[in-house]
Amino acid sequence: MTDSLSGVLPVIATPFDDQWEIDPVQLDAEIDWLFANGADGIVVAMVSEILRLSTAERMALNALAVRFARGRGPVVVSVGAESTRTARELCLHARDAGADAVMVTPPLLSPVSEPQLVAYLEEVVDAAGMPVILQDASGYVGASIPVEVQAALVQRFGHERLLLKPETEPLGQRASALLAATSDRARILDGSGGMALLDTFARGIVGTMPGPDLIWAVSALWAALQAGDDDRALAISNPLTAIISMVPGLDGYVAFEKRSLVAQGVFTDARMRGPVTYAIDPPTARFLDTQVELLRRAVA
Repeated sequence: MTDSLSGVLPVIATPFDDQWEIDPVQLDAEIDWLFANGADGIVVAMVSEILRLSTAERMALNALAVRFARGRGPVVVSVGAESTRTARELCLHARDAGADAVMVTPPLLSPVSEPQLVAYLEEVVDAAGMPVILQDASGYVGASIPVEVQAALVQRFGHERLLLKPETEPLGQRASALLAATSDRARILDGSGGMALLDTFARGIVGTMPGPDLIWAVSALWAALQAGDDDRALAISNPLTAIISMVPGLDGYVAFEKRSLVAQGVFTDARMRGPVTYAIDPPTARFLDTQVELLRRAVA
């Protein structure tokens, strides 16, 4: 199963209806669209707005994701929480729901000591009973997980059971440091939205977890990199990087991807649960639209 956790694994956006509830009809359509546009699997994680969902809603979303994937690729669900108890409960539910792997972040609200962090991560991996992806989400929130801590966990659990998703800048150098610390055994997933793929792919990553809205472009970029088509990869990467660089922070990323999914007819509404810290203004929208058109031309 660990080998299937590779390629392009987009993190789904969570659609909400006019009552601000998870909309299963739009979610089903989104997941169909993702697999039709090159996804190798799907992920439920932070840009799915899980931090604004209750534990019950997270469990419901995870179960829907497994159901709507219909076996077309692995389903990864995030189980990171502020307490070990909640993370364990999410692990057990993910396993019962049929998820193929879980992804764990450290507690985000306050820093914990290294021994507490290691104990938390070890208990989650022990509870999961399936492959676990350790997400260093410090590109958005929280503190960076030291390289030596990640390497020690890979050594303890094995690179087939524990994968790594570093998001500490610079991503390429962090990936190389993790590979060096694990004798090139770590299986690493890119978390840059596709922006750093030219760099991280060359360093030996096994897959990428972008947002859902530009899946057609990231899939084309991944295929070009695998084929060694450097000219095509660069042509796709340039406008993709320009887009991702303009959407700051977690809310910026969610705002853009939902706006883009509406523009492509996948969602009917771009609702985000509040409070929201970022909104796309008209000049930014015009710039993004121009870059998306350039990206379409590059892919075509």
